[in-house]
Amino acid sequence: MQLLQALTPDGGRQVLAIADDLRRARRIEGVGTIYELAQQALNEGLTLSRAAHQRLGTHEEDAQSLAEQGRLLAPLDHPDAAHMLVSGTGLTHLGSAQGRDQMHRSLAEADSLTDSMKMFRMGLEGGKPADGRMGVQPEWFYKGDGSIIAPPGGDLSMPSFALDGGEEPEIVGLYLIDAQGEPRRLGYALGNEFSDHVTERQNYLYLAHSKLRPASFGPCMLLGELPQDVRGVSRIVRNGATLWEKPFLSGEANMSHTLANLEAHHFKYAQFLRPGDVHAHFFGTATLSCADGIATEPGDVFHIEAGPFALPLRNTLRRQKGGAQKTRVRAL
Repeated sequence: MQLLQALTPDGGRQVLAIADDLRRARRIEGVGTIYELAQQALNEGLTLSRAAHQRLGTHEEDAQSLAEQGRLLAPLDHPDAAHMLVSGTGLTHLGSAQGRDQMHRSLAEADSLTDSMKMFRMGLEGGKPADGRMGVQPEWFYKGDGSIIAPPGGDLSMPSFALDGGEEPEIVGLYLIDAQGEPRRLGYALGNEFSDHVTERQNYLYLAHSKLRPASFGPCMLLGELPQDVRGVSRIVRNGATLWEKPFLSGEANMSHTLANLEAHHFKYAQFLRPGDVHAHFFGTATLSCADGIATEPGDVFHIEAGPFALPLRNTLRRQKGGAQKTRVRAL
């Protein structure tokens, strides 16, 4: 089962479920958000899938029509955006270090390993412990709170001072912290992590700055386990024509870390276990258009699709108007 959040014609909110027919979505009755549905599932001791099945109504919507009308929302949010943490891990996929290394290689000695390659090798050697123990920790970065999330079909707006706005096709884990402070995975979604690779290329220590950008995920939340082998396509469309297109792989069969290891290292921090909070955590990618020399432009459309997700994720690149603003800090 896959869940969607969408606007009703009058501007209200609804939760929809997609099952066998990938266009037909049935409304989940009695709730307006997946956050609300998840809380009810916890209170009733049900899985999210079971709670959704019990509330399936007869009203149907055409999922593709919802996308065309711009009525789809990200499949998870929080009533207070400050209580949603958006974060991610990098160098987690087989081959993912190659693109990163290309950006930094010229600054390193030809016969030495860059920091990116060292961390990638650490993941290869210790990211999938066979005995269930916590493996080597991955690269980790902060992106923002829930206010940075662009809806499916919406704009990814890079700030006026940005040097680049580049796509990153990824799988996103979506979580709710329960009343006992334990993380509960609700499902998975397609994501565009969206970063400033030109800023990062200047110096690896600018990685944190390059990640402070908007992101998008959805529109579908896949319930249950993620397939071991996820295969998709990432493309950039400019002026109605495909500028760049490349397949991307995800799932543990194509990763140097297990998902459990990535989750364990994220949720080992007590400040990430506040009851009621939600988390969107990007698991990384090995496919970037910037590694192929593509320079994106405002108006470009990012298109990410992959089985088994019923709908693709599309977003348009925009640049915020005006020059870089200098914020004046005054003593109180």
